[in-house]
Amino acid sequence: MSTAIVITSGKGGTGKTSLTGGVASCLAALGHRVLCIDMDIGLRNLDLTLGLSDRALMDFTDVLEGRCSLKRAAVPHPVIKNLYLLTAPLTLSPGISEERMKAFLRTAREQYDYILMDSPAGMGEGFRLAVCGADRGIVVSTTDTSALRDAQRVVSLLSRQLPSIHLVVNRVQPKLLRRLHTTIDDAMDTAGLPLLGIVPEDPQVLLCANQGTPLILRASRGAAIAYLNIARRLLGQRVPLMKLH
Repeated sequence: MSTAIVITSGKGGTGKTSLTGGVASCLAALGHRVLCIDMDIGLRNLDLTLGLSDRALMDFTDVLEGRCSLKRAAVPHPVIKNLYLLTAPLTLSPGISEERMKAFLRTAREQYDYILMDSPAGMGEGFRLAVCGADRGIVVSTTDTSALRDAQRVVSLLSRQLPSIHLVVNRVQPKLLRRLHTTIDDAMDTAGLPLLGIVPEDPQVLLCANQGTPLILRASRGAAIAYLNIARRLLGQRVPLMKLH
């Protein structure tokens, strides 16, 4: 059964877009048809993370408003089989309603196994549209207090609409955690969510994004392994948490 997942955060800078691209790439590499939808209206960056900035011509509003089909608008990745991108518009027209979004996602579920929606940080229009038709949610946070506080606010909204919400603690720096005398368990308690995965701080993430190359095509450790572990958990597999030193 196809699953639509909204990936969001309470504030910017948590690495949400990199996580979306990384997990989507891993799901596709594991043999599943995956559609990534950039819901960050006016501030889209998922195309850069996936290395598709020169290929994404149509956006999700072109499909919702009937200007083209999903099959035509979704851009296939040239290297990673089964991976597709539908980018965000620069502005949102008044005719885009939640009902249209839900209908669109029903169609998308017939063509893809997983639909990962990169929702903007905060609670704007892109967030509202992504959440309205999602089956489950992933809240991405770093370990700093402000990010976790903002994550709590997002959780309070998501919990009213989604039956399944999990936390990913991203950009983890073990040395910093020790200096702050805090743990991943503390982050889980603050956010009030079960943990889906932890991702270490990894300079390769930024390097690959700037080069327009999906991380899994360049790296086989660090964040790349963490993304693969999260993808496998989404598939229902039991995978131990990565040990960070």
